[in-house]
Amino acid sequence: MIPLILNRRTSLRSILALSALGISSFSAYKWFDLHQKISLSQIADFKVLIAELAETIIPQTDTPGAKSAGVQNYIINVLHNCTSKIEQNKFLNGLENVQNYTQSKFNKSFDRCTPLERVEILKHFEENDTYRYQILNKINNKLVGRPFFTLLKQLTVEGYCSSELGASQGLSYDYIPGSFIACTSLKPNQKSWATK
Repeated sequence: MIPLILNRRTSLRSILALSALGISSFSAYKWFDLHQKISLSQIADFKVLIAELAETIIPQTDTPGAKSAGVQNYIINVLHNCTSKIEQNKFLNGLENVQNYTQSKFNKSFDRCTPLERVEILKHFEENDTYRYQILNKINNKLVGRPFFTLLKQLTVEGYCSSELGASQGLSYDYIPGSFIACTSLKPNQKSWATK
């Protein structure tokens, strides 16, 4: 009876040790995967996809869209020069996931999808990139950087609002303001101000 109990304890310890080893090796793999150095050419390879994703977020209407404002160049520049390795890797992984998801779901590339299919794809990634509770999103952002879709949206809006076309035609732009007014009311259907 005693040898059977010892064997059970030994086997449970072995199972726990193997589980811990498996989890730690997977964590180490993910850590190394997120800390790889990214070259500019790796990011630039996705320029067309980035342009189409940005255009889906800010499409061209009576004002210029994100693609005509050159937002894709801004995103590539900021990713290469101003973001951490973790966020660069997460963004590249996100772009690859968009390609794979689009191919498996619609059997075509993202740039050949219809506007409704593109919106459906972006909604899928928006829902899967964030948690329901904001505190978990804040913890995730601190530990492993911003998620792919959050970073894509932020960079698209920043790039569009800071571009010449976005600031002068997409937003309400006063080239030579007469005087500084700290708080102004917006008129109905007025565009947001380009300058604060």
